[in-house]
Order: sequence, then C-alpha cells, then structure tokens
Amino acid sequence: MTDESDRGAPGRPDAAQRALRELVMAATVRIHRPGVGYAQGEPGTFLGSGFFVAPNWVLTCAHVALGGEGGEVVVVHGGGPGVDVSTVHGEVAATVPERAGPDARGNWPGPDLALVRLREPTHHECVYVSERPAAYFGEGTVFYAGWTVLGGEMQALDGPLTVQGTLGGWSAGVQLRLGHNDLPPGVSGGPVIDPVRGEVVGVLKSRSDRGSGGTCTGIEQLRALPVPRQALRAEHDDLYQAVFHAHDRYHRDRQRHPGAGRSTWTDVQSRLGVRPGRALEPDERAQLLGKLAELPPPVSTRTLLDLLESLPDFPAELPSPAPRAWRDGLGALYEGARQDGALELLLAYAMGVISAEQPYVAPGTEAAEQSLWEWVRRSAGRTGRPRLRDRLAEQHIEHLRRRQQPSAPDLPVSAEGDGGQVPYPFTLLEIGQRGWEPDHCFWRICVVRQDGTVVRLPEGDRAPLDDLPAVLAGPLEEAFRRCDEPGRPGALQVALPPALFGLDVDAWQSSPDAAPLGARRPVVVRCADRDKAAVDGAVDPGAASAGEYEEPGEPGEREARWRRVHEHEAGVEVLDCDDGLRMPVPSVDRLRGLPHGAVPVLCRYGDRRFEDDGVALARIVHGGFSVALWRRWRGERDAVCGEFHRRAGETVAGAGSAARLPGLVHELRAGLSESRPETYWADGITLFYDDPHLPLLGADDLLEAP
Repeated sequence: MTDESDRGAPGRPDAAQRALRELVMAATVRIHRPGVGYAQGEPGTFLGSGFFVAPNWVLTCAHVALGGEGGEVVVVHGGGPGVDVSTVHGEVAATVPERAGPDARGNWPGPDLALVRLREPTHHECVYVSERPAAYFGEGTVFYAGWTVLGGEMQALDGPLTVQGTLGGWSAGVQLRLGHNDLPPGVSGGPVIDPVRGEVVGVLKSRSDRGSGGTCTGIEQLRALPVPRQALRAEHDDLYQAVFHAHDRYHRDRQRHPGAGRSTWTDVQSRLGVRPGRALEPDERAQLLGKLAELPPPVSTRTLLDLLESLPDFPAELPSPAPRAWRDGLGALYEGARQDGALELLLAYAMGVISAEQPYVAPGTEAAEQSLWEWVRRSAGRTGRPRLRDRLAEQHIEHLRRRQQPSAPDLPVSAEGDGGQVPYPFTLLEIGQRGWEPDHCFWRICVVRQDGTVVRLPEGDRAPLDDLPAVLAGPLEEAFRRCDEPGRPGALQVALPPALFGLDVDAWQSSPDAAPLGARRPVVVRCADRDKAAVDGAVDPGAASAGEYEEPGEPGEREARWRRVHEHEAGVEVLDCDDGLRMPVPSVDRLRGLPHGAVPVLCRYGDRRFEDDGVALARIVHGGFSVALWRRWRGERDAVCGEFHRRAGETVAGAGSAARLPGLVHELRAGLSESRPETYWADGITLFYDDPHLPLLGADDLLEAP
C-alpha cells in the first residue's frame, strides 16, 4: 500500500502524470494472430494487448498470446506522434503457469501470464516494472492502457481504476480486484500502473461480466517462471533473470543517454516526487539496479532469502512468489526500512550482494563488483557516520581476501567446435568499386587451401552494387562446396576498400529461405587496399597531414598489435560514442597512441554526424589495427547503446585471444537468426579481422586452374 511519505511534495502532478501516460502508451502494443494477408490495422486478427517489458520482450496474458496458432503471434507497436507503426513476429517463450490452458468452463487459471520473444530486433520503448510486489498495493487508484476495436478500427485507450483489494489473500497476492470503470474487450494483457510511483505493478487479466472493473495479475508473478535445473553458466540460462537484467540495464542506459529528446521513466518519477525505499532518488535507483543487473544473479532463492533475513528490521513474512533476483530483494527492503535507517539497510544489502556466492563469473563480473562497491563507499559517506564507512570498508577487504584466487571466468558466448582462428581452407571474396562507376563493382573469388594454394574461381567486372547478393550467390556456393567439411563450414573473408566496409555481406542469403551467410559460417571483413594513400580520393580532416596515409605506421606496428591481441586478453575502445553521445573518431595520431591490446569499436557506423565520418574506418586501418568491431547503424538516433558497449567488451575480453572472435561472432549471428534475445545486442555486428599473414588476391599468388 502506498503511504503518504512516498507521495513527495506537491508540484505539477497533472503534467507529470500526462508524461507518464505517454511513456506507457509508447510501450503498449497490440497482439494479432499471424496469417497470410495480414494487415496492421485488421481487427479480425486482433487478440489483445501487451507491453514491452524489456528490449525485444513483450509481456501479456497467456490467454491472449496463446490465441494464435502454435504460440506464434504478431506484435504491432508504435504509431504515436512521429513514430511509424512496426510489425514484428514473435513466439511465446514461456507462460505462467507453465502449461497454461482454459479449464472446462473456459476460464484461464492465474497468474495467466506469457512472455513473447520477438523474432527480430526492433527499436521501441520499455515500461518501468516495479520491484515491489503488487500485494503491497492494496488500495488506491491505478490506471491501465490497452487496445480495443471501436467502430471497426483499432484504437488505443487508457483510464483510471480503483483498487478494491486482492484475490487469494495478501500472502498469495495473485490478483488485484479493480473497479469503477468499464474495461472494453481487447485490453487484457495491457499494463496496470501505479500513478504515484510511476511504475507498472500488474497486467490486466479479465473484465467483469457484471458491472465495471475486472482483475489484474501482479507483475511479481513472473517470479514463478521455471527455474533451470542445471547450474547457471550464463545470464540467459534463466529466462527471468535475463529479462529483468535487460530491463534494468535498459532504464539505466536510457537515463544516461543524453539524446533521447523526451522524458525518461526516471525523469517522470522524479517529477512525481517518488523516493524509493525512503532513501533513493529515482535516478539513484535506476543506477543501482543497473549495477545489480551487471552481476550474476543469486545462486538460488534460498541464498537470497538468507541474505535478506540477515539484515536488521527485515519483515518476517513476504508475499508469494519469493524474491528471485537482486532487484526483487531491493524491493523487499522498502517495506521494512525505517526512515532513519533506510540507507544503512540498502548499504548492508549491497555489501551482501558483493560478497554473495556466484553461479558463474563473466568477464565483466569483477568490474561490476567494483562499480557496486564504489556506490556503497560514496553512499556511506553521505550518512556522516565514520564508523559505518569503516565497517563497510573492512567487509570489502575481507571479501577481496576470500576471492584472491578466483576461478577461471566463463565465456558469455560459446562457439561451436574449437572456436579458434579462421580455419583453412577458406573462401576469399574481393569486391572493389569502379572509379568511374562507383555504383558498380568488380569482384573476384578464390579458395585458399590448407597449404596456402590459391584457387581462383570465375570473376566479374561490372556488377551493380545492389545486385551483388544475387550475382554472387552461385559463385559463393561453389566456393563453399570446396571449403566446407561435415560439421565445420569454411570461413568467408571479404576484402573491401574502406568505402565499402558497410556492405552487409554477412546478411546476404543464397535464397529467400536460406539463413544469412553470417549465421551459416564465420564471415570477417578485410581491407583490400590498406596500404593505399586514400579511399576514392577522400581526404581525412582528422589526419595531421596527407603523409599519414602514405606512411600507414611504423614498420612492424600492425604486426605488433596483431600479435598482442592474439597472445593476451584484449580490451575494447569505443571510439565514436560516450554513453550515447555521438563522438568523432580520433585522429590517426591519437589512434596510434592506444595500447597494442586495444580492439577499436564503433557503435554507430553509418551515422554521418561529422564531416570526417566517411573515412573513420580508414583511419582505424591506418592506425595499425587489424582487429576491430562495429555495428551498422539503423538510423535510430535515440537508440540505447549501453548494451552493445557492455556485450562487445565482454565478448572481446571473454575470448581470451582475438583468434576466437570469428567463431564467437559467428555464434552471435547464428543466435540472431534463431531469434535468441541474448544475441539481439549484436544486430548488424561486423568483425574486421585482417590477418597480415594471410594472402590477398594479387599478381604473386600461386594459382591453379579451377
């Protein structure tokens, strides 16, 4: 239940709540059954409502999502001011209860929830989900959002509802009873929002067939999702943890992003005057939850409960289901926190999280622990209690002492086979632009055998750039047949001039039903003219002089960088983005000053924000780098990019050696093709992997007739 201490000072609640409703509607979707001839606005296929709970995840009711055939649905979102309507196919990934279905009378059992996984990544807003159980909200007013059919057309709507208690008792808290407003057909699956705190607390489940109102399911009922039977080795092994880690990182990153152009959930919560747990400002909570989401989850619910029960003033009884994630534990503290001891209680909890046993260790775990400890240290300084600060420091030192010999980190992504360097034999494709016809290309294909012998295949002299996937489908398949072995597809190396580095060869398909090339085999980019002075006459304004391109680097510099990232763990350097703020790529001189163990990363390749963006990648090549990552920009200027930064860093660090990166990127692309949400961050990823020891096509190659 909301108490008065949480309501904050009166200000402009109407304006803040209008902004809150806009955020809710931006994340609310409608769900349709798939079918031939589907139209976005077709009421005949409409099943109900839902909302984005995390990037590429939709939460709705099981009876809505399972109204499609075989768990396949279509999600339609957008359509607000300045936002296009988008249609994305999805599949039901999980339901609560696990095998949901109507009883003999056609009623669906509670909690009646379903998570829908999108089959392809899309840009969208996400709601903020409360970390407190809905059972605490026993009275007051909420508002809902959803879709319905009015006058034969799809219409979005929202409105207020009163909370009239719970069904099943406080400890069960499965459903809230709602009244004093009509709920039209179709709104089932839509979000229910606490307007005082500015957060989603439930999912509309049913409407009353007698009078107004209906029921909603508390959002915490997702904690009943199946727990993996085997020990976790990665975040995505546990669906609940994966979804809410992605949720919390999204809101942390969205708050950091300076170019969103509109209020965030945290901004609106601040205007509402909320103080979560009586100790945190909304921005502080978003940052803390983001830090917790960087860590491996609790080993089990029992270990989390042990931690909570060890804290002072913790309530003896909790609503069901019990807390399962670190964010759930934080929400449980809000009810037991005294006004004068709330911050101390949160600090004790955070120290317990840092010291907790971990189900696995990811490459970023140590840095995440250190970041959380820095938050604890700074926050302890706010209390003005030196003894508390000293006690926490002693606990941290003891924790470090216990972990002096950590186990070897698990990789965030595993590769098929040995995951090693691009194996022989491989296919080499070289594409170049015709100087007088830049929209036409020449191309050459060869197979490089195990002994280094280069076998040329037929080549082309004048192919339209847009037609290359179709033109090269047959020749590439022939080359692959000469390379592939059972269970071990040969790699494709694509040599391009920097002006064509944005060519999405990894996304090409040999036929409409075939998987993309990058999902079938490792695909890497190489530079076809790395030692040339310029790219199609382009001049780099970031270069100190024209001579920088004539002298690509000191002798052996490229070799030294290549050797360093293959013999030791590498680290990423994001060059064009700082917490969502677009930055120009540094000059060649500054790039040469980066450590030899650095792997450059471009977050928004193709976003031509600065005059020298056209030669940014050429600058990296001439800086002596032979390994780099970038992702092709989709034109979404306010897209959150923190997840790409984080995951790219984990992938590079977790590889141990750059030799494993082609296999790891291949696995990520395969995951994208298979609609695995844990890989969606890598949509459009490109690996520049230009081994200086491997040949490019040239006059000195040892040739053999095809």
